[in-house]
Amino acid sequence: MNKTKKNKIINDPIYGFITLESGIIFELIEHPFFQRLRRISQLGLTYLVYPGAYHTRFQHAIGCMFLMKKAIQQLRNKGNEITDEEAEALKITILLHDIGHGPFSHALEHSIVNNISHENLSNLFMNKLNEEFNGKLELAIQIFNNKHSKKFLHQLVSSQIDMDRLDYLKRDSFYTGVTEGNIGTERIINMLDVINDELVIEEKGIYSVEKFLIARRLMYWQVYLHKTVLSSEHTLIKILQRAKELIQRGINLYSSNPLKIFLENEYKLNDLSNNQTLLETFSELDDHDIYSCIKEWKNNSDFVLSTLCKRIIHREPLKIQIQNTPFSEMDIQIVKNKTKKHFKLNDDELDYLIFTDKVSNNAYHHNKSKINILMKNGQVKDITEASDQFNIEALNKTVNKYFLCYPNLSN
Repeated sequence: MNKTKKNKIINDPIYGFITLESGIIFELIEHPFFQRLRRISQLGLTYLVYPGAYHTRFQHAIGCMFLMKKAIQQLRNKGNEITDEEAEALKITILLHDIGHGPFSHALEHSIVNNISHENLSNLFMNKLNEEFNGKLELAIQIFNNKHSKKFLHQLVSSQIDMDRLDYLKRDSFYTGVTEGNIGTERIINMLDVINDELVIEEKGIYSVEKFLIARRLMYWQVYLHKTVLSSEHTLIKILQRAKELIQRGINLYSSNPLKIFLENEYKLNDLSNNQTLLETFSELDDHDIYSCIKEWKNNSDFVLSTLCKRIIHREPLKIQIQNTPFSEMDIQIVKNKTKKHFKLNDDELDYLIFTDKVSNNAYHHNKSKINILMKNGQVKDITEASDQFNIEALNKTVNKYFLCYPNLSN
């Protein structure tokens, strides 16, 4: 006698028990492409500042799917039509939205592959899975790329108040212990509705939206753009760039086979699009590949590579200065001259130990997809008009900060 397959249940520390539906959802979760996300950290090297921040992209994706199910239910309860096929496609889309992330999330986009975003890679993985699942992801891919006729479906996946942001702010707040990021996801989802094919938040939920925007701004400065996190993650990028340079010079370096392929070559998006084997090789990369290399490379004869690796392993980040204006060439040159003399380095080596860049943060992109508030009189207003707390100038202002990383020679 055949028994019908039971749904699986997992216990999530944020939301409690989450049901994983049998069928294509569960099959996608079980797929090696998705299981790899268990080995990709959500917040990269942030654990060097917040020791609890060891959660993964896998947990985040499952959490997003849980919130999506809640959002679908709420929107249906308010008379908005979402077919069963669209509901399934929405859950698939949000489940797979981060499937293209490489090791340590964003570091790989700037070092091993040639400026290929994780969104581009997610799209490639979804297309590959669509082939494997005989076209069952077609609708999900349409929603992911905003090609579906119902635009609000894409907004649930990617907008300024989507299920992705609702989960990662709450989850990252929980695991870092930074309580400022703890937002009212339940309240926001309960206030969702659709007007003229646009997602809106009922006026009753306006304070929850205000808190969401403040939480996002605070989490960026306190967690995502924390100075020690910035120093550490840019050090990791420099490690991978240095390893790539040495390997391409013909120097033999320890590496896992999948990582070595990407260190030896300069791949672009087209290369991964046109070569299924290369995409599958990428799918074998995770944080462990990088960690095992860093542990080995810290003993390498190359001074730059070994020094940078030791800084990650021993938590000795490069000193970082942050200011509101770009660093002058003269200031940078003074630091370079001291470091060059101290370590007896050439100019090429120096660029791996001393570097400057900028980070930007704004709570709300007024010119992008807006957060619309449905007023009690039926009017729809942008959050900046509806709120008595915010004005467009304050919310839409992009804050730029410039940083300079260099070795502390007094140590």
